[in-house]
Amino acid sequence: MLDKKAAAVDTSAWPAGIRQEFEREARSPNGCVGHELVSETETVRVWMIRLAPGERIGFHRHVLDYFWTAVTASRGRQHLMDGTTVDYTYQPGETRHETYGPGEFKVHDLENIGDSEMVFMTVETLKSANPPLPIPASARRQAAAA
Repeated sequence: MLDKKAAAVDTSAWPAGIRQEFEREARSPNGCVGHELVSETETVRVWMIRLAPGERIGFHRHVLDYFWTAVTASRGRQHLMDGTTVDYTYQPGETRHETYGPGEFKVHDLENIGDSEMVFMTVETLKSANPPLPIPASARRQAAAA
C-alpha cells in the first residue's frame, strides 16, 4: 500500500540534510511533484518546475501515472528511494512517461547541477490506479489580481 513502510535502504552516502528530508517524506508523503500546480481538471494536474543552478526540489512522491517534459537543456541530480544517486543530462522536448500499479510509488528529489535554468512540465493523470495525494492550497497557482 502507499502507506506501507519502505524497505530499509542505504542512504549513508547522502548528505545528512538530504537523508533527514528523505526520512521526513517517508513519514509524511509529499504529493507536490512540482513547484507550482498551474492547472487542474477532473482528469489531470499540470505542474511547473523551475530550478536555478544549484537549486533543488525536495523529496516528493509519485503515485499517479504521469509524464514530464524538459523545456530547457539542463543537468540534474536525483536521489532515488533505493538509495542511489544519479546524474542526468536533459534536452528540450525530452519526455518520459511513468505508470504505477495499485500501491506502487516513486520517491525522489531533483537538483539542478548545470549552469542554466532547469524547467520541466509534469502532467499527472488523476484517473490512475492510486488515489492522488493531497496537496496544499499554497501549491496552486494564485489567480492574477484584477
